[in-house]
Amino acid sequence: MTDKMRYIKSFFLLVFIVMNLHVIAQPNTDEQLAQQFYQNKEFDKALEYYDKLYNKRSPDQYYHPYLNCLIETKDFKKAEKVVRKQMKNHPENLSFNVDLGTVFIRAEDPEKAKAEWEKAIKSIKADDQVFQLANAFLAIREHNYAIETYLKGRKISQTNYPYSFELADVYRVQGNKPAMINEYLDVLESSDSYIQSVQNALQTSFGNEADSKQNEILKTELLKRIARNPDKTILSEFLIWMQIQLKDFEGAFVQAKALDKRKKEEGTRVMGLAQLFAQNENYDLATRAYQYVIAKGKDTYYYQSARIELLNVSYLKVVTKGNYTPTDLTELEKNFNITITELGKSATTASLLKNFAHLQAFYLNKPSEAIALLEETISLPQLPAITQAECKLEQADILLMTGDIWEASLRYSQVEKSFKYDAIGQEAKFRVARISYYTGDFKWAQAQLDVLKGATSKLIANDALQLSLTISDALAIDTNEAPLLIFARADLLAFQNKDELAEKTLDSINKLFPNHALADDILYKKAQLELKHGKYSEAAAYYDTIINNFSEDILADDALFKLADLNENQFKNTDKAKELYQKLLENYPGSLYVVETRKRFRRLRGDLIN
Repeated sequence: MTDKMRYIKSFFLLVFIVMNLHVIAQPNTDEQLAQQFYQNKEFDKALEYYDKLYNKRSPDQYYHPYLNCLIETKDFKKAEKVVRKQMKNHPENLSFNVDLGTVFIRAEDPEKAKAEWEKAIKSIKADDQVFQLANAFLAIREHNYAIETYLKGRKISQTNYPYSFELADVYRVQGNKPAMINEYLDVLESSDSYIQSVQNALQTSFGNEADSKQNEILKTELLKRIARNPDKTILSEFLIWMQIQLKDFEGAFVQAKALDKRKKEEGTRVMGLAQLFAQNENYDLATRAYQYVIAKGKDTYYYQSARIELLNVSYLKVVTKGNYTPTDLTELEKNFNITITELGKSATTASLLKNFAHLQAFYLNKPSEAIALLEETISLPQLPAITQAECKLEQADILLMTGDIWEASLRYSQVEKSFKYDAIGQEAKFRVARISYYTGDFKWAQAQLDVLKGATSKLIANDALQLSLTISDALAIDTNEAPLLIFARADLLAFQNKDELAEKTLDSINKLFPNHALADDILYKKAQLELKHGKYSEAAAYYDTIINNFSEDILADDALFKLADLNENQFKNTDKAKELYQKLLENYPGSLYVVETRKRFRRLRGDLIN
């Protein structure tokens, strides 16, 4: 082949490729121009392109934008013709009837639209048509027609699907709370298996301040239905769930007792609730719940567990609240002795024995009896190794409290060595480091604490970080260790329950080293001492001083969180608590308290928290 012939052949091949590329590219260009004009609401210009695309390429693909262009340019006759063509090609798809009605509405002929939509609803024969038609009505915000569609679907459904969740959602959009609630409760009464679905459906709005009316309607309707049909226990279970979400623990307890008697559950449900009450520090209600189970008699399944947990709740009330009296301690000691005598000393009651030892040592000034009881507990047959370790840690704490620092350190180290990779081993390691801090070996203490910042237990990691920061902050500018030695001494005195001496020791730092970096730590420690004795207002005053005078220091977010907690749980000033939580989120976004603060803030605001 000559060079000339090769050139001619290449030329015609290039022309052929270019012509084909033009043919391929042209529709894409038309589509892009159509979309651009459509997005800019230049419907008359977009119509020129969609008319070609619809008629020459794909009626189904370009139907909706083409129809909208016809409607927007007020060519209603052609729009009607296009819709009827689609209806003819897809007679089973009733959403086109909705489109035709929309054309009539825009053409200012609502009667024709009404007739077309009613005809569509009457034409429903299958479940898939129900969803298709209802979604089309919802897309144009014709909620009443969507409701009629679902109701027709309920009648003709071959699977007896109730469409309750779909109807409830439309009623919610309309703001018709009673109808929404009745749909949920109807489906719940029809089958117990729907309870989780109903709970999930309500979680997006349940409990919000804006929906307090909804919550009241739901509660009233539930009570009516329970009274009308007491054997339908699923309604009572749902009411208990609702009351728990709203923190109406008293109401939940009342309903749980009624359900317990009706179903003869022997306290199963009440035991679960009692644990929930205790976790929320509602110790009085938890006490009543455990007493209810105990009253069922010694032969019932949960009797022993309820006895143990009742005593644990009484113990927690003393050690966490602080506002106890000598009489409270005497009564608690008496109840421990009675319960231990009745239930015996065994692996089952080991936690009870450990708590009693703590009470004896730290509250009743009986450390020798406490250490002896722990020795006896550690020697119990079949006692799990982890429980033995917990008792050894308690022993070491008591030894430290009595001033036997080196023996305490030895016990801690034994647990650390035996459980090197477990959380309890890390806790033991932290307590060993804390002893070094108490005794003034700050460098070694900080080295151990720095390792523990990566502990698997978040609580241990946070404690290690806090103590490490206390040491580094105190020595950052002034290398003189004397102020920190005095502070550590006060910290140890507080641990040993020598609170008055601890406070005097703290005051001495301010006198000897005024304006020291430990000033905020001293205030924070004083607040802890006040809390220990249930003096909430005094503690709040110290926290307030930290927030106002030391807002840039490391304990500012701690003080803010603690003050918010006092306002929420002690002073019952939810508005102030919410304000303080919000301040923490805004001013200290890197705080360790952010996750818990956000959860509490949302709860106080009324959001549902899972």
